[in-house]
This record gives sequence, structure tokens and C-alpha cells, in this order.
Amino acid sequence: MPKYYGGCDLGSTTGKAVILCEGKVVASALIRAKIDPVDTGNEVLDLVCKQVDDLPGVESLAYLVGTGYGRNEVPFANENVSEITCHAVGAHFVDPRVRTIVDIGGQDLKAIAVSDEGTVLEFAMNDKCAAGTGRFYEAVVRTFDLSLDAFSELSLKAKKVVPVTSQCTVFAESELVSLLYKRHLPADIAAGVQMSVAKRVFTLARRVGVRPEIVITGGCAKNKGLIKALAKTLRTDIHELSMDPQFMGALGAAVIASKKG
Repeated sequence: MPKYYGGCDLGSTTGKAVILCEGKVVASALIRAKIDPVDTGNEVLDLVCKQVDDLPGVESLAYLVGTGYGRNEVPFANENVSEITCHAVGAHFVDPRVRTIVDIGGQDLKAIAVSDEGTVLEFAMNDKCAAGTGRFYEAVVRTFDLSLDAFSELSLKAKKVVPVTSQCTVFAESELVSLLYKRHLPADIAAGVQMSVAKRVFTLARRVGVRPEIVITGGCAKNKGLIKALAKTLRTDIHELSMDPQFMGALGAAVIASKKG
């Protein structure tokens, strides 16, 4: 019987799980985070295990590594590893050329410098404020009454960039309403939001050094308007991963599990 190795990433907004077998991803699952991280872990691990026919349940995994904010609460985990390490290992597993990772999570930003072997050389983290994170974008799209995908597409239609100066999520909402009342085009304001976040990321990334290939992980990596603004601010192309960037933490945890198990 083949051996299966699991990684479970319990973040602030979502729970992700990945299963590896013989060095290949055989299953992955993502759910919205629940109030109790244990409930999130149980549900996402049950979902991912059901995708593998000859895997009765999570307890049958050869080795399981937990990561993310709730890494200490992952059911049946053999150990837990920081999300910074797991994102580096996961991104390097998908593409060994990756040297810089910008992880835009639900409530923090991270910039990670990666070695040729996929280990963490250095990292910088902003976890004191939700500006520029997934929570920030949730507040922004609520103001525009749009989905994140629709907001991203709107920003790409801008004729100019209207500066958005507020870094605080609460104050930014008020500023956006004020700009809309001043009859600025919504697309131009949306582009201003994207550039504001890009500049914040640039400040963080500069602390670890920006070396290609550069990739974005986390749910915000799917925000095309942000990617465009980041490429302009960092003055380099943003490399696109061949696997959903939201799974890099869980994937890295599974890769580590396969080595430990």
C-alpha cells in the first residue's frame, strides 16, 4: 500500500490541506475558517482524505505536519512547522527557481528570501496592522459592493490612479467613500487601492531583498490588479505558480511530512 503524507495549513481566514504520494500532489482541499481551529482542521482534513480512495482517514496518513496560525490545533498532526518555512518549501517544490516570496495572508504580510535549496534565508513580517491583507480587501470590496474578482477587474480599467493614503483598514473605508462622493471614477480609486498595497509590499520586500523569480502566495495572489501594481512597483515580472498559490503553506507542510515520514 502506498504511503500518504499530509500538510494542513490553518490560517486566519481559510483552512487548507494537501496530500502527497510518491512526490506528487494527489489531493487538496480548502474551506472557510471556522471559529474553532480544531473544527476547521477536522473538516478540511476529512474533505481531503475523501479524495483518496484507499485512505480511510487522517489517522492513516504516514505523517502529518500542521502549519499556519492554528498549527498547534491540527488534529492528528505529528508536528507543526512555521508557515514561513512551509511557504518557502512549498513554492520551491512547485518551482525551484523561486527566490523571493510575498505571502499576503488574511491578516498579515510576509516577504521571504529563499535559498537555492528552498530554505529560508531571511524574512520580514507585518502583523501589527491588517492594511494590505485579505481582511483589508474584504473591507474594500464591501465599500464597492463587489466581489474581489470584480474589484480586481475594475482596477484594470483605470485611466489614472487616484492616490489612497490611509493605511488603516477602518480609515481607508472612510477615505474610499469620500473619494467616491467627490465623483472620482470607481476604477481609478480601485487602482489607487492596488497601488497603495503594492507600495506597502515593496517596503517589506526591500528588507529581505528582491531576487527573481518572485512569486505571490495566499489568496490575494489571484488579484490581477494587485499583481500588475506589484510588478510596476517592484520593477520586475511576478512569476505565476503552476499550483493554486493559496496551497503553498499546506503543500510545504506535506513536503516536510514526506521527508520526516
